[in-house]
Amino acid sequence: MIRVLLADDQALVRAGFRSLLNAEDDITVVGEVADGAEAVAVARAEKPDVVLMDIRMPGTDGLEATRQIGADEALSGVHVVILTTFDLDEYVFEALRVGASGFLVKDTEPVELLQAVRVVARGDALLSPGVTRRLVAEFATRSRQPHASKELDVLTDREKEIVALVGEGLSNDEIAARLVLSPATAKTHVSRAMVKLGVRDRAQLVVLAYQTGLVRPGWLG
Repeated sequence: MIRVLLADDQALVRAGFRSLLNAEDDITVVGEVADGAEAVAVARAEKPDVVLMDIRMPGTDGLEATRQIGADEALSGVHVVILTTFDLDEYVFEALRVGASGFLVKDTEPVELLQAVRVVARGDALLSPGVTRRLVAEFATRSRQPHASKELDVLTDREKEIVALVGEGLSNDEIAARLVLSPATAKTHVSRAMVKLGVRDRAQLVVLAYQTGLVRPGWLG
């Protein structure tokens, strides 16, 4: 059973999500909160598999709540999905950087929401290649020059190559085709790179690829 926490200051939104999620045999809502501080408290108490987190809430907002959950080792199994009205909210990139596993727009189709919950509960990032490319194009151009880092020294040359392709928005299957590998081998390389770099999921791997300069925004040449 996938356990979900709903964090949104609009009761009607929470009610709609709750009704949809609880109708599924493999999903149950274990809590509802209206602000980020409550979200963190309930996450610590219930340790849900997935938190659907509105990024804009009064008091402690979703970004700060995501940061606190991401920094708490006891909540390493809790995956945050950011909910936003716009598909490229100005805070989304920062949310991914501090630990969110992905994001959804609030008017997403019900079937897509259910799929998203299941994807994130498995530990996968909710970032399709297309979304990754758009997200990076929008926000990487606003970032500063990538900082010099030795973080990538722990990776083999092959792993660096694969992380760069993840940063460009390629799926495991696309990476496998590009490098003439089996999808299973590509997935193994991605998983090993994530462990070595200490990142929670694929979303953070994308962010790290840009922060370290492994992948460079177009404006940097």
